[in-house]
Amino acid sequence: MNELNRKSVDEFREAQKTPVAVVLDNIRSMHNVGSVFRTADAFLIEKIYLCGYTPQPPHRDIHKTALGATETVRWHYAATATDAITALREQQYNIWAVEQTEGSLSLNDVSAEKLIEPTGQHRIAVVLGNEVNGVEEGVLKLCHGCIEIPQAGMKHSLNISVAAGIVLWELFQKTTVPAR
Repeated sequence: MNELNRKSVDEFREAQKTPVAVVLDNIRSMHNVGSVFRTADAFLIEKIYLCGYTPQPPHRDIHKTALGATETVRWHYAATATDAITALREQQYNIWAVEQTEGSLSLNDVSAEKLIEPTGQHRIAVVLGNEVNGVEEGVLKLCHGCIEIPQAGMKHSLNISVAAGIVLWELFQKTTVPAR
């Protein structure tokens, strides 16, 4: 790890984070949860909310893909995504669902300024929904808007861990990023 110039667990915890939180709502797959943890670690994401029946660490199947990221990325459990979003709104986060909806913004066209517009604060939360049903309608109503990943193929959906990776990479680049 030294040769790769990687942070230790303590260095990670003390590092300035990218002002982004992730809400995972009713995710079924432990592998998807572990993968989102690993991606969140890679981009110094502030925290993850695990909601509903989303699996929680510690579990060997989450650990299998997280590879220790459950020890570095701060996470919280919330009984519902509504509870998580309420907490994030109180902390002045701008809440964006990753979902294909009428009026959703293409990730290509989203700027940091647009993402922080609702509250004026530089904190963003992204909501990722169930692998089959996506983000529930009631949860969508609590968000400031929706971000859509442009796709050109026949299938118009991505695995949640892939979608999280794409969106978190874009947010990592578009937000004020701490020195790497």
